[in-house]
Amino acid sequence: MEKDINSVLGHTVTYPQNYQPDILVPIPRHTNRSRVGISTPLPFGGVDVWHAYEASCLTNSGLPTAGLLKIVVPACSPFIVESKSLKLYLNSFNMERLGRTAAEANTQMAQTVRRDLSRLLCADVAVNFFNCDAPTAPTPETDSRFSVIEDAPGAASTPISCYSESPSLLTPIDAATKTQFLKSHLLRSNCPVTSQPDWGTIYVAIEGERHVDPVSLLRYIVSLRAENHFHEEICELVFKRLQDALAPGSLSIMCRYTRRGGIDITPIRHSVPASPWDSIAATDNLTMRVDRM
Repeated sequence: MEKDINSVLGHTVTYPQNYQPDILVPIPRHTNRSRVGISTPLPFGGVDVWHAYEASCLTNSGLPTAGLLKIVVPACSPFIVESKSLKLYLNSFNMERLGRTAAEANTQMAQTVRRDLSRLLCADVAVNFFNCDAPTAPTPETDSRFSVIEDAPGAASTPISCYSESPSLLTPIDAATKTQFLKSHLLRSNCPVTSQPDWGTIYVAIEGERHVDPVSLLRYIVSLRAENHFHEEICELVFKRLQDALAPGSLSIMCRYTRRGGIDITPIRHSVPASPWDSIAATDNLTMRVDRM
C-alpha cells in the first residue's frame, strides 16, 4: 500500500494521457502524528478539503468539460494523498470520454475519483464536481469574529528571531470572554520533500478558561516558517500545541492554504463534533474564494 513518495514528488514526470489511478501516492498519517505525540483515539475530528480547479474530461462526442472538483477526506483516514500525484491523476481524465452529456461525464469522473481515493486512503472520501458558474457560499474571510493577530497591539514591535517550531512561545492568558477567535495571514511552511514554500491563512477558535496571548500565537506561527511538513501535519501540530498549552473546552483549527498546481488544501481539526467551518467541510457546498486563494 505504501508507495514511495519520491516516485513523483520532486521529479520530472510525464503527464499521463489516459486514466491512470496507479499514479496516486498515499502517505501514512501515523509517522508525523507519533513524532509530535498525537495518539489514538485521536484528540480531534475533522477533514481535509481539497479544491481541484482544473477538473476536466470529455463527453462521448469528444467535447471537453470544465469545472472544479471538491474532495473531502476524513481526518481519521490512515493515509493522505500526495498532492502532485493527485494532480497527475486528475489530469489523466482530461482525454477520457466518460458520458453522453457534460453532466453525465462530470458525474462519472467524480464517482471514479471517489472510488479510487477511498480505496487508496482506506476511508470514505466524498467528491463533488462543480460547474465553473456554480453558486458559492460566503467565504470565511468575511467572518468578522476573527481578529488578525499581526494587527494586535504590540505585534509590529515584538522581536522575532525564531523560525523553527517552538511551542514554548505560546503564552496562556486568562479568558476575558467565552470564546477567542484569531487568524493570521502569515502562515508559511515547506514541503518536506521539495522544500517549496506553502502559504496560507490560519484560523483559531478557542473556548475555555484560558486563551492564548495573540502576540505569542503570532510568534509561534512565524516559528513554523522554516518547518518541513505537509499541510495536514501543520494543522494537527498547531492543534496539539494549543491543546497542550491551554487544555481548552473546545478548540478548532483551520489552515487555508493557497493553491499550487491548480489545487488548494484546507485542513480542519476540531475537538468537538461541530466547528465554525462546517460549511466548508460540506461536500455539496462551494465556498467563495478571495483573490489570495
